[in-house]
Amino acid sequence: MQNITQNTDSNSIPNLEEWNKFKKEYALLKVEIEKIKKQLEKYTNNERHKKYYQQNKERIKENAKVYLNRLKVENPEKLKEYRHKAYLKRKSEKENEKVLSNLKK
Repeated sequence: MQNITQNTDSNSIPNLEEWNKFKKEYALLKVEIEKIKKQLEKYTNNERHKKYYQQNKERIKENAKVYLNRLKVENPEKLKEYRHKAYLKRKSEKENEKVLSNLKK
């Protein structure tokens, strides 16, 4: 049976080599994350997307109306759920604004 009081094992404390290894791995992962972020910028919220939505605003609104009308017929419970979530979100935002305005006073 091992002595429980002897917790200071030489393997439990990372040595300098392991520390440097972790630092290198951290640096490599940081570089990889930046690379992936740059790649994602191509596909998310760039000028092309903004231009598309500005040019097709009416068509997108019309498609949304059609979807809501179809949802009213096919699944009214889902529509109630969407509206309830929107209500709760507006309510929480209003409460947050009140708290912030009280803090500013």
